[in-house]
Amino acid sequence: MAVNISAADRHARMPARSGQLRRKLQDPTLQGLMLLAPAVLAYAVFAFYPMIDVIQLSFMKWNGLNADKHWVGLDNYRYVLADDPVFWVAFKNTLIWTFLSVIFPPLIGFGLALGLNQNIPGRSPLRALFYMPVIIAPIAVATMWRWMFDPFFGLFNSLLSAAGWPNLIQDWLGDRNIALYSVFIGYVWEVAGFSMVLFLAGLQGVSQTLIEAARIDGAGRFQLFRYVTLPALRPTITIVLILSLINSLKAFDIVYGMTGGGPAQSTQMLAMWAYTQAMQLGDFGRGSAISVVLLLITVAIVIPYLRWTLKRQEAYQ
Repeated sequence: MAVNISAADRHARMPARSGQLRRKLQDPTLQGLMLLAPAVLAYAVFAFYPMIDVIQLSFMKWNGLNADKHWVGLDNYRYVLADDPVFWVAFKNTLIWTFLSVIFPPLIGFGLALGLNQNIPGRSPLRALFYMPVIIAPIAVATMWRWMFDPFFGLFNSLLSAAGWPNLIQDWLGDRNIALYSVFIGYVWEVAGFSMVLFLAGLQGVSQTLIEAARIDGAGRFQLFRYVTLPALRPTITIVLILSLINSLKAFDIVYGMTGGGPAQSTQMLAMWAYTQAMQLGDFGRGSAISVVLLLITVAIVIPYLRWTLKRQEAYQ
């Protein structure tokens, strides 16, 4: 009899427990955590753990093959910052590359977005055409531009020769004075479409009500752009500049594919030098130290800029 009563109690409590579980699952906070959990787990496994591992390796001596890892403290950083002759060349090239990258690709992307935001014939195919380089593999972009810069059979020297300007023919990727800028032209072609898409999305969000109100008040085309469009695009501009900055600091694929860092390290970048130290020279400790330095540079630039931009936006609002 006692067994029958306990079974009846359990059956009576089951709907109550199901109701409690259903109410808990309907909690917005719990739903948000459940939705975030897979992304947080993936980030922890594929991004956070490797980052911690690289920081740990930067204090060790390891060739990547043996199981033995020797703790060397700050020796890798001391060598990289004081004795490595290529590091500061790569540092200077990375700074030049970053400076150019936060100016030209966003400016070109912004100009394309302004033009393709107008009601012109073939607008959609042109948008797809200008965005297409973004979806091409960087190594394929590098191969294509390496052919166009070829000093004997390349497109640019052939055009200059056909135009009767042989004195302008250059060894675009072989001259250490212009090789970095030649590679950068290919990089601009590759990434400008990405900025264009972000600016186009921002332009689509500009309030037509504000534009019409400004026109009624007698605002001209330039005044509309200066006082309505640009302020509305501030969040987009911030995102574009930060992404351009981050992508430029980790530039690797196109430089590796076009010049491999040459000639005479004139196109060497920090990200590529870290790869060279680890994968080609077999010193994962020094490669990791360069990666950590690059990470610190990125954080030191991006976070203050992001905070300054957010403060300006809050003050504007």
